[in-house]
Amino acid sequence: MARYEIRFGGFGGQGIVTMAVVLGETLSLIEGKHCVQTQSYGPEARGGATKSEIVIDDDEVDYPKVQEPDVFVAMSRAAYLEYIEGLKDDGILIIDEDLVDVEGDLSDGIKIYKIPATRIADKDVGAKQSTNVVMLGALAAITGIVSIDGLKQRVVERWPRFKESNLKALEAGVKAGEGAEPSSA
Repeated sequence: MARYEIRFGGFGGQGIVTMAVVLGETLSLIEGKHCVQTQSYGPEARGGATKSEIVIDDDEVDYPKVQEPDVFVAMSRAAYLEYIEGLKDDGILIIDEDLVDVEGDLSDGIKIYKIPATRIADKDVGAKQSTNVVMLGALAAITGIVSIDGLKQRVVERWPRFKESNLKALEAGVKAGEGAEPSSA
């Protein structure tokens, strides 16, 4: 695998950093890839725009910052507007369709996937705080960048007390991702 870059954006409190950390741990500890994860918060912290990024490679990562993400997962309108810049022309944009409206000039080559992650977490899982895990499942299904089994293993190891609800959230996200049809910008 060549260098692959993913950017997560949302508001503080959505688990944006946790998504990248869990993905990175799964890729490095379970799947043997090289990963570097970075994050930044708006000055408001909780409620403000937050981003977390991960660089993945088979070889050692030579530069830790995302330059042109292959994938952008946007979980709030503010984060979408602030962090969409730089998404590759043939990149993948995954949005929480209840919180983000796609606007602005995007390349025609960008594939947009709309996942009702917050709604799924609230209605199907019964735990709105698992929205980030739903979105991780969708990301895995859409991109194939990480194995579902690896994510399941890491979710159980990381949150043993909440493994049932988080595994349910992950499965619901995978199902949503598999059923999502991409649209163009």
